Amino acid sequence: MSRILMSQLTHPQRVRLLYKTILRLHRGLPAELRALGDNYVRDEFRRHLKCNPMEAQLFMTEWARYASTITQQLGIRGKPKGDLGEEIDPTTVEMLKDDQVVQLYELMLAAKGVEDVQAK
Repeated sequence: MSRILMSQLTHPQRVRLLYKTILRLHRGLPAELRALGDNYVRDEFRRHLKCNPMEAQLFMTEWARYASTITQQLGIRGKPKGDLGEEIDPTTVEMLKDDQVVQLYELMLAAKGVEDVQAK
């Protein structure tokens, strides 16, 4: 989407567009990861409905980066080209709030559970 068109969208429209784009990208993930990812995205977007403008900007930037990463990893055909995801920088983890660390840990456990199911 062109920058001109994006700049004409209201903030709620940009959020909705990013949300729908991410869910569309998840269609290329394996079924178990798609379900996990879709649920996580829904929860995160709902959780940030009433955040302050500074948090909203950071939220949108990080989710746009995620969408870009998934796009690169899935490729044009929407099928994984190698490993999915990326390592988290330790300094980024150190900057997280306690509740975010707990949430990240729970997500890791859920993802590991998915991997364990796929390995069997």
